[in-house]
Amino acid sequence: MPAIRVLVVDDSLVFRKQLQQSLSQDPMIDVISTAIDPLDAKRKILSLHPDVVTLDVEMPHMNGIDFLKQLIPQYPVPVVVVTSTPTSALNALSSGAVDFVKKPVIKSPEDLQKFMRDLRFKVKIASHAKVKKFNAAAVVPSLTQRISAVKALNQNTLIAIGASTGGTEAILAVVKNLPKNTPGIVIVQHMPPVFTNMYAQRLDKICKMTVKEASDNDRIEQGRILIAAGEHHMRVLKDSRGYYIRSQPGERVNGHCPAVDVLFNSIADLHTSNAIGVILTGMGADGAKGLLRMRQAGAFTIGQNEASCVVYGMPMEAYKMGAVCKQLSLDQIPDEILYQLNKH
Repeated sequence: MPAIRVLVVDDSLVFRKQLQQSLSQDPMIDVISTAIDPLDAKRKILSLHPDVVTLDVEMPHMNGIDFLKQLIPQYPVPVVVVTSTPTSALNALSSGAVDFVKKPVIKSPEDLQKFMRDLRFKVKIASHAKVKKFNAAAVVPSLTQRISAVKALNQNTLIAIGASTGGTEAILAVVKNLPKNTPGIVIVQHMPPVFTNMYAQRLDKICKMTVKEASDNDRIEQGRILIAAGEHHMRVLKDSRGYYIRSQPGERVNGHCPAVDVLFNSIADLHTSNAIGVILTGMGADGAKGLLRMRQAGAFTIGQNEASCVVYGMPMEAYKMGAVCKQLSLDQIPDEILYQLNKH
């Protein structure tokens, strides 16, 4: 495999050199050039054709978000944004970035080393990503237009969604137009603390259902979406009143906390057939085994298809092991969820 050709864009000379040196330590990565601002970056992207771009957000002449909005429609290169703020990260993802890495507060050499490990990992994932101009807000499936409320609700029904790279926009596309009385939804999106809360707040402003970051003992209720908190595994438990959340820190599973497999396995352990499991875009195999267990317990399971994924990793693994009842494009998934809910 040829090395991944990377362009590093950052206005700080010191940080730019740190990024260049650290990325170059990996034999799979070749930093072909650096750029000091978006104008410099655009010239080098057009002349050098990098495989991946790392992009700072706060820069002179033009910020990274505005640059992304101009760049991606013209030249859809995978971009990994480096930022310290959740708002900038989410804005970057909605503007076409593949992923982000949180800029560290460096208190020790270990802080910098962890950040660089994360960045190298994200660059490798981004090199496999399919970048296209996609506006989740524009996805209005026909069935969600026609159905303003779920008709024959079984309130024991539970909907669980798992995603990673590319997932923030994919999740929005799935849940945005679901009716207000849709049964409770629980979601794991691989994302760090604080960022998960900001993401939940952003979805809450857009969706018809209410959305919040999950807290321990939260009830799963009709019309509510719960997003797993960063560095907390989310499990579903049941008591006499219905379903509720256990949100606790824990060891990483499949390299992640929260992990999709932890959520899906907890639902499989309930042995309920009144569940819908959805696995969306992301690198790796997190969620595949848990989705299989959900299907074996009687749940209806959906996998995002390759054509509509940013990274066809997690859904592919789930599909290959027989965990998926139906594989669908992103714009078909809300329709299928509503169809399943209205079947009963």
